[in-house]
Amino acid sequence: MNPVVHALMRMGTRASIAVYRRSSGRIGGKARGGVPVLLLTVPGRKTGILRTTPVGYFEHDGGYVLTGTAGGAREDPQWFRNLRRAAEAEVEIGARRIRVRVRELRGPERDTVWRDVVLAKAPSFGAYQDKTPRTIPLALLVPTGG
Repeated sequence: MNPVVHALMRMGTRASIAVYRRSSGRIGGKARGGVPVLLLTVPGRKTGILRTTPVGYFEHDGGYVLTGTAGGAREDPQWFRNLRRAAEAEVEIGARRIRVRVRELRGPERDTVWRDVVLAKAPSFGAYQDKTPRTIPLALLVPTGG
């Protein structure tokens, strides 16, 4: 990616996070199509530095399903690669901070959640799968209660 475009994207993400936090999610708390947005904080898989990213989510089974669509890009998003390496993470939903256990959904379970949760609530996500040869990964984040 062009370094200037990359820098601009990072600045935009930082601004989105600041606005989300300052407004307790009232601004930036919904993505296109009305999908709710949370802030995901997870350590970088190489650096261990905590990274925060706004991510759309779907409530399911007492937790939150995250989709690594990357807009239908050929590769999984960096935040999902980091999440895959983490046993736990933190999410912010509105003003609440919640510790969560991370589990990537695979096989028939992944396919069922994709169809019955993601596509049922946001049919437009099917276009992301249509744009890429990879299977879009899903993760279930369940509050730890701590």
